[in-house]
Amino acid sequence: MTALPEKLPIRAGIGLKPEFYTEALELSGSDIWYEVHPENYMVDGGPRLAWLEAFGDKFSLSFHGVGASLGGLDPFDKTHLSALKNLIERFNPAQVSEHATWSSFDGRYFADLLPLPRIKSAQDHMVARIDEFQSAIERRILIENPTNYMRVASDMDEPEFLVEIAKRAGCGLLLDVNNVYISSVNVGVDALKYIHALPPELIGEIHIAGFDADKKHGAKLLIDTHSAPVSEPVWSLLDVALAHIGPVPVLLERDGNIPAFAELIKEQARAQSALQSLLIGEVAQ
Repeated sequence: MTALPEKLPIRAGIGLKPEFYTEALELSGSDIWYEVHPENYMVDGGPRLAWLEAFGDKFSLSFHGVGASLGGLDPFDKTHLSALKNLIERFNPAQVSEHATWSSFDGRYFADLLPLPRIKSAQDHMVARIDEFQSAIERRILIENPTNYMRVASDMDEPEFLVEIAKRAGCGLLLDVNNVYISSVNVGVDALKYIHALPPELIGEIHIAGFDADKKHGAKLLIDTHSAPVSEPVWSLLDVALAHIGPVPVLLERDGNIPAFAELIKEQARAQSALQSLLIGEVAQ
């Protein structure tokens, strides 16, 4: 029987990439944790799995899935679910998360994570899908708020939509602050109102990342590329989120234009400083 996973440390972590495996492994296990996309490790062997074994022996790990299409209409890919469950049993990650989005239809997959219409039937659908997903992998998950590039059909705002899903499905929420900021620019979401509408007890992790402006529309349309440093507005929203939620693990995502590892560590240190200030404040009270 697999031992229960330890909780993620309340520290700032980094999304793990092959570009900096060697440098990342040299850090102390008490200073940082790492998150991976499990889809990149669904192989029978080879160097990537060997590296992940090395990291799993030393650091807390989190699995952040991108391939489940939780909100999709297609049946779950049984091969994908089996591979994910096997990875979870092998590495026993401290946390498992996925996106509250859809990315496939009629057997075709799209290179994006698309939001659902915020209506009761979609809410019911997500609850059933998450229940099936959690039962299949035998783990409670967190679901991440989507990025919005256009307005979708809606009977409720996004926090209400996600909170009700989480409560009914028995999962938690992963707050991606970068996604909230992008949605505020793209479709006029009130970022502060959004964050304060989320019950702190449901939030298990926060993500921060960078974005790029659309080549055609410029700063009026932001794209969630994870290919740039975290912007100052997102850093400010991180402070707002931590003040509302309390100290939770914070993850720095960087998936493109990977810089020198030292540059990522600078951003990780800034996130850690924000967490540390909050922890010191709690001790002083």
